Amino acid sequence: MRLSCILMAASLVVACGEDVPVTVDGNPGGQSYLLSWGPIEVPPGTEDTRCMTVRLGNEIPVKIHQIHNSLGGTSHHFIVYRVADGAEENATPEPCFPFVDTLDPTAGAPLMITQRAEEDLILPDGVAFTLQPNQLIRLEMHYVNPSPTDTLMASATSELFAMPDSEFLYEADFLFIGNPDIDLPSMPGMQTLGPTWFPVPSSLDGAQVFAVTGHTHHLGVNVDVAMAPSEDDPGSMIYEPVGFSWSEPETVFHDPPLVMPENGGFRFNCSWVNDTGGRVGFGESVEDEMCFFWAYYYPSQGSKVCLHSEMYTDSPIDICCPDDAVLCALIKEYFNEL
Repeated sequence: MRLSCILMAASLVVACGEDVPVTVDGNPGGQSYLLSWGPIEVPPGTEDTRCMTVRLGNEIPVKIHQIHNSLGGTSHHFIVYRVADGAEENATPEPCFPFVDTLDPTAGAPLMITQRAEEDLILPDGVAFTLQPNQLIRLEMHYVNPSPTDTLMASATSELFAMPDSEFLYEADFLFIGNPDIDLPSMPGMQTLGPTWFPVPSSLDGAQVFAVTGHTHHLGVNVDVAMAPSEDDPGSMIYEPVGFSWSEPETVFHDPPLVMPENGGFRFNCSWVNDTGGRVGFGESVEDEMCFFWAYYYPSQGSKVCLHSEMYTDSPIDICCPDDAVLCALIKEYFNEL
């Protein structure tokens, strides 16, 4: 028996790579699956987020060990999610709100976020994301055309590579951590939010962190992240790229992976230069700002979106979704109102 697939739609291509033998014992590896978002025309001065939700086309469960994303020139960021069955399929990019469904694991969890023109996520030996047969995948593109006159094209592809079941040891997952307390007056020089201390949930004690990426919008000039055993311990810097680029932030890989200390957490800073002539706060648009980083880890304790805030409540709060269900629902409502 041999496995091959190809599915085409108006703005979707899903294709398996080289035909490979399929055995009753499981997945022998070697398959690749190509997903395409767009292309679509982006009028001058347009910013938008659009999503597609499509079937991968895999007949059996697969262990994804590597992902390669390729982005067109108008992309701000591109997210590949695995989505639970029950989501509505849509092979045409439609307006959607970014990130919000990450707060609810029943809706979906990120596999990879990319802001670079070309980027590979290669997981450690024996580590993979498990995708179920005929897995639903959502492709989310946030794009911007800054040109006042020219129409540009937005497009992206994501290729997922499977490893043999026999090599699989650990399930990978995703952490997204940030601070929304951004209030930047227009002024000369650099402004920094932080250091922000975030204690991770105890379920992540001993987690192996193997890659980290920082995230701001266009005023951002730096993101740095340290891992520490306590708030009082300076810990060790794990993300400190030289010449941080907000539009194509570097992903720093750690080999061997970093081990999260018991009762430990992350300390992070974000810096900006606001020369816009107006005050800038937190928001999803590239005209607003963000202070986040994401990390890939194993063994999985679920995908988590975590926030520290001192601006929106009477006392400081640390939230990890979906663990804090009530507060996560309030955060989702807040994001929907942005």
